[in-house]
Amino acid sequence: MSAEAEPTVKYKRVLLKISGEALMGDQGYGLHPPTVARIAREVKTVHDLGVEICMVIGGGNIFRGLAGAAQGMERTTADYMGMLATVMNALGMQAQLEALGIHTRVISAIPMDQVCEPYIRRRAVRHLEKKRICIFAAGTGNPYFTTDTAATLRANEMNCEAIFKGTKVDGVYDKDPKKFADAKRYDQVSYDECLQKNLGVMDASAIALARDNNLPIIVFSLDEPGGFRGILAGQGTYTTVKG
Repeated sequence: MSAEAEPTVKYKRVLLKISGEALMGDQGYGLHPPTVARIAREVKTVHDLGVEICMVIGGGNIFRGLAGAAQGMERTTADYMGMLATVMNALGMQAQLEALGIHTRVISAIPMDQVCEPYIRRRAVRHLEKKRICIFAAGTGNPYFTTDTAATLRANEMNCEAIFKGTKVDGVYDKDPKKFADAKRYDQVSYDECLQKNLGVMDASAIALARDNNLPIIVFSLDEPGGFRGILAGQGTYTTVKG
């Protein structure tokens, strides 16, 4: 079946961005291994199509820098703690992907050689060419930048054709669909409209960086089984942010 689907795949190299909260399952904190395993299986179905995949995972399920700063912690220290949380999530995802037989590399913007590779762009590109999944951890390595911005930066550096943003809802809405029954979903929305209406797709720095490099952002539901693979084959419900 994958051989039949392969010609219809729209993108050959993509970056999947998911939040740390997506790994919590029904828990209020930390990693929920069955949930991580389910997401890993979704990623495998796309990898099986021959698509080259990068990933960036947030750290909000363990520690969020902004939350720490809001409670009086020095912002730079809080952000570095958040970066370390993303490394923990990346290692958890790597373990599940490799249990499925997929060679995976965790690549950190903050060197920690005992647990993962340092970020070297050319080496990361080579991993992708060898069909290994690259999970980029520790954000950009700098405080004051979110993992959304890190995802857009890495997607551009790796020459990805699109960013797939996995969320709890099946696209971008004009207001929260869980609170408002009349919320309208966009099939397509421009970068500028996202910024002007503050639609919450990604933070402003990430949207601006994607716009400046004409990199489409595809927002879809991570809770929809087969959603990631379906969109790559031209099916499913999602919102495209471009132009």
